[in-house]
Amino acid sequence: MAGRELLAAAGVLFPDDQGRVLVARVSYLTKHPIEVLGGGWDASDPSPRYTAVREIQEELGITPVLRELACLDWSRDRHRPPIAAFLYWADPLTAEQRAAIRLETEELDALVYLTPDQLLSALPPLLSRRVGSCVLAPRSAAPLELADGLPVGHTARHLRPWPAPAYTGPAGIADLLPPGGDRVAPPPPMDRETYLASRPRIRAKARTLFTDGRGRVLLVRLAPWNGESPWVLPGGSIEADRELPREAARRETREELDWDCEPGRLLAIDWMPGVDGQLARTVLVFDGGTVTSELLATVRLQEEELSEWGLFEPEEARRLLPPAGAGRLAACLAVRALPPGAGPAELVNGVPQSGSPPVAGPGGSRG
Repeated sequence: MAGRELLAAAGVLFPDDQGRVLVARVSYLTKHPIEVLGGGWDASDPSPRYTAVREIQEELGITPVLRELACLDWSRDRHRPPIAAFLYWADPLTAEQRAAIRLETEELDALVYLTPDQLLSALPPLLSRRVGSCVLAPRSAAPLELADGLPVGHTARHLRPWPAPAYTGPAGIADLLPPGGDRVAPPPPMDRETYLASRPRIRAKARTLFTDGRGRVLLVRLAPWNGESPWVLPGGSIEADRELPREAARRETREELDWDCEPGRLLAIDWMPGVDGQLARTVLVFDGGTVTSELLATVRLQEEELSEWGLFEPEEARRLLPPAGAGRLAACLAVRALPPGAGPAELVNGVPQSGSPPVAGPGGSRG
């Protein structure tokens, strides 16, 4: 099952009234000293949105006001596990917040606002593509769907891949940074391999929403297992070490229904916290569009995993699905009714998300 596991991280973009974005210089010796604020998801975090708030509290000593999810970037690298990177827009920092900032000095030693052009050169290439996409695309298109920092799905309607600018790191913005960049920096708290090994993993699923000409929803029923046989949207686990979510959605449709269909736009990103010892997971739902009666006649179920399929009116489908799946379906149908350039819904357990969640203090409830 290790091939299905990936890391998760959450970052925050603080804009200012000049169109710039806040980034940080790290305190320790590293190949890429300029980074976006944020960090890795912890197993005790109920969602990436929570992770983003917690990380800013730890790094800056203030609580941000989060707005929309800017992007989900599914990023792969042969030197590390794949990462589902969530990046959020926040409200600009107020004068009171700026005065209250207390840097986590073991991690960060400077903050600086950069223009889009400066960002693209100062950040390492993958992060440059990710942040650049969020800054250059209209915020109405959020959340953006990215793969290795490049626009896919509905995001490609708003952006086209652009030539990578020369990477300068801190050298290109030296006149904007406070003194200290030329000091002898200490080594990082732990080496890269140890850090990656210490991080918790999640899993992910890719599902597809198909409807017929009457608007009925296609559901499949899982073969009985442990006394259960639930109805679900077609789809299954993403083999995170070898495929992107869209590739998984295409493969699962071929395996489960014997259809060769290209996934449409991403409709929903649903975070499912881990329960009863299970890993947390994120469920991505793609639009399969309207299918014809001729195509429906060719369904060939994956018999070892599925017992039956059916077409159901949306209300009936929501009654058949588990609660999170019912909420997810409602959100997907709502996004489907929006213009093609609209982004997916951000959900947790099928519930739409907006604004900052409550964050626990010492000994408090996480809400």
